[in-house]
Amino acid sequence: MFIGHFAVGFAAKRVAPRVSLATLFVAAQLADLLWPVLVAVGLEQVRIDPGNTAITPLDFVSYPYSHSLVLLCVWGVLLSVVVGADPRVRPGADTQVGAYVVFALVVSHWFLDFFTHRPDMPLYPGGPKLGLGLWNYPAATVLIEFAMFGTGLWIYLGETRARDTKGRWGLWTLAAFLAVVYVANISGPAPPSVTAIWISGIAGGLVLLVWSWWVDRHRDVILASKNRG
Repeated sequence: MFIGHFAVGFAAKRVAPRVSLATLFVAAQLADLLWPVLVAVGLEQVRIDPGNTAITPLDFVSYPYSHSLVLLCVWGVLLSVVVGADPRVRPGADTQVGAYVVFALVVSHWFLDFFTHRPDMPLYPGGPKLGLGLWNYPAATVLIEFAMFGTGLWIYLGETRARDTKGRWGLWTLAAFLAVVYVANISGPAPPSVTAIWISGIAGGLVLLVWSWWVDRHRDVILASKNRG
């Protein structure tokens, strides 16, 4: 799953309005932000295997530290502690709510991937691997992901309003970019090498996080959302 993870990041703005969109994206995509780094240093392995599933040519040989359920719970706790200590998330219950939401987003990555991946999602390092294999059904995969993405974006639009032109067009270009990258990933050729995979993963992750932070800086949370906290 790709844009489905960003979808839950967008949607989480409803329950954690004071948390930056970039932080929500980091939480939802933490597994995929850690993964290319761990592949680069040799702690996790992937190989290029066209036909592995109908959606992706990648065989996720081993990723127990970035994608196992138990380790994602650990990363979720650590990230939620960082968010809970951020004074910008205050006052009152916003701090606690923001921390809970961040934890839930981190762990949600495993459950969303469980539906899409073949049985390669580990419960814990060295443990059993699960997966329902939605990626073997391209039409259903694309329909579900775009439905999630549209819903998440709609929720974010309902919780924020553009402060200026940058906030308006920045958001729409970000959404369009994510959609285009998704289509390119599932319809384009296999990557040329594992090195290209982790380089593009790290670079793309950094670009998207800076972009989402910038967009959110140019949008205001609607007053009704603030009062819900």
